[in-house]
Amino acid sequence: MVRSRPRLRVWLDLANSPHPLLFAPVARLLEANGHEVLVTVRDNAQTAELARTRWPSCAMIGLESPAKPAAKALTLTRRVAALARWARPRKPDVAVSHNSYAQVVAARMLGVPVVTASDFEFQPANHIAFRLATRILMPEALREANVERQGALPGKSVFYPGLKEELYIADFQPDAEILNKLEIERSSDDVVVVTRTPPTRAIYHRFANPLFVETLLALDREANVRLVILTRHAEQREAITALPLRRGVVPAGAIDSRSLMYAADLVIGAGGTMTREAALLGVPTLSVFQGSRPAVDRWLEAQGLLRMLRDPTEVGGLTPRATKPKPLSDLRERGAKLSEIFVSTIEATAYTPHRRRNGLSRRSLADRPS
Repeated sequence: MVRSRPRLRVWLDLANSPHPLLFAPVARLLEANGHEVLVTVRDNAQTAELARTRWPSCAMIGLESPAKPAAKALTLTRRVAALARWARPRKPDVAVSHNSYAQVVAARMLGVPVVTASDFEFQPANHIAFRLATRILMPEALREANVERQGALPGKSVFYPGLKEELYIADFQPDAEILNKLEIERSSDDVVVVTRTPPTRAIYHRFANPLFVETLLALDREANVRLVILTRHAEQREAITALPLRRGVVPAGAIDSRSLMYAADLVIGAGGTMTREAALLGVPTLSVFQGSRPAVDRWLEAQGLLRMLRDPTEVGGLTPRATKPKPLSDLRERGAKLSEIFVSTIEATAYTPHRRRNGLSRRSLADRPS
């Protein structure tokens, strides 16, 4: 009789707001395959709030990154140590994240194989994560982005078709009351515009984005625009509320952003993930990102799903969108296929013998009950 493979203990670390959404379908599939999923979360932006709704017993380890580089490095070092202390007695078989640098370092300290995902070739910390990782999951768009120089060697790189946002973008039921919950009344001529602030604390975005503010002010001058501004951090919320906006709505906490974008006529993003989510949903999408343009955004632009906004005057004279978003059933089928790629990579990494300095041996894994 052929013995089934042993049950894995998969350590999932969520370090930023998109990660709870991204890994929810992956975790479900892992659990459906009989594995145990252990979850740690960094209390950063809306990450903790979103994670608790899916994993109520997740462990909160680490806080938001400070603005100054020295303080940021100290915070990262402390989180590495705290994650290692948490993981050591739990003996995970594989560590998984979307470029959680703290988890990557902590896992390798313990001798745990690492699967990290990434979709931004201009992130300086890729040099750490890629070199320490056992496997790296990346969109096909990054195949020609020279990621080998960052340590993403062919033997450890797994390229998947599409974008990471496709894994989860349809993993929700649209909330028909989302605008009412935000006290937004829309007439037939009104245009709902959802905007997302820049990732000002990220080490790849250490500069201001005046185009974003200028665009907000230009939108607010349009009488038929109902504007929603989704912020990342407390200081951004304070700065936005201090602007002379007459009709802008700034939610105080995490909201169902996918339902909001699904109901919107236009999405304007100054970052990455939410901009790509809107584009993949089939909602008209503009980007005012001011950093180096990533390969995934260039891919979306080539598909006609995303356009760069160069001047705030381009948002004048907006009208309600003419077409509906893409059918969620088609998007869900696509997401299921990508989730299988993620899970098969995680399983293969855990089951393949690796040289491990500490932690579990392959014998202890093989001796576990199925």
